[in-house]
Amino acid sequence: MPESSPSISIIGAGSWGSALALMFARTGKRLTLWGHDSSYLEEIKASRINTRYLPGIEFPENIELTSHLAKAAEAEVLFFVVPSKFFRSLASTLATHIPSPTQRVIVSCTKGLEHASGKLMSEILREFLPTASLAVLSGPNLAGDIARGLPAAGVLGAKEASTIALLQSLFLTTHYRLYTSSDVAGIELGGALKNIFAIATGVSDGLGMGENARAGLVTRALAEMIRLGVAMGGRPQTFSGLSGIGDLMATCFSAQSRNHQFGYQLAQGQSPEHIEHSMTMIAEGLFTARSAQACAQRLGVETPIIDAVVAVLTQGKSPQEAMKELMGRRLRAEEDLFVTED
Repeated sequence: MPESSPSISIIGAGSWGSALALMFARTGKRLTLWGHDSSYLEEIKASRINTRYLPGIEFPENIELTSHLAKAAEAEVLFFVVPSKFFRSLASTLATHIPSPTQRVIVSCTKGLEHASGKLMSEILREFLPTASLAVLSGPNLAGDIARGLPAAGVLGAKEASTIALLQSLFLTTHYRLYTSSDVAGIELGGALKNIFAIATGVSDGLGMGENARAGLVTRALAEMIRLGVAMGGRPQTFSGLSGIGDLMATCFSAQSRNHQFGYQLAQGQSPEHIEHSMTMIAEGLFTARSAQACAQRLGVETPIIDAVVAVLTQGKSPQEAMKELMGRRLRAEEDLFVTED
């Protein structure tokens, strides 16, 4: 694979996939952006604007739009940016267009856990594309800001030094500062778990509990993220970085966060089903919460915030009662909250 200017495809034409496409295109790179909705892609081709996800931002001509996965699979570097609920089926289909042992670099940008198994997205990719060089990308990356060309930072996780070097070269002339790590699991877990906690802070804000409550909730969420994340294979220090506390802050504090919006609307009395059907974009925390709780129970990890979110989403508990129960938990020493093993 040539190290200079490899071909790029973005698999997923939602907000984050489109933002990545815009970022690379502004550096002069030609790339392919794949989406499943062919009729909507024709609308984007005609207007050069993704009005559904990134209104008002023009797509340059060096972004080629396609609904043919085989076309996108021809690229040397593929960024996989699809919701976790569709990840397995799309990875399976993609694999049929990349015959083994054809080499590809595939970067998962999806922040979620598989709903039934609790598997990481990289684990699913490895099932179907065992010869590919895999990486994951995460961090405090609100798509709207990146699409507008505002500066941002993220962290890339990969095991192979050659993969890291190649991907870093793609980001060099962008406004996106890329850090690297070999802790693939920790990076993915930080990006997935923070969505659940953003729902909780959205509920807190929707109930008018104030900024002190939000800060306390986010701090306790970080401790919970570390406990569960380490038990699932991540390194403690990773959760103090961009994919942990960095993404947690962005998602819990920003009005752009779809997971925060989801929680806020829960606090306003709307049902999870109504909110889900009314949102243009998927709030990953809605699905990740149940998977994360199942993993925590299997590993014997205490996760009161995740449990509270699941109770509101699936057990009919009111947001008010869930917050009351969190505030009424037994008193503890703060250092005990960061214990990751007995």
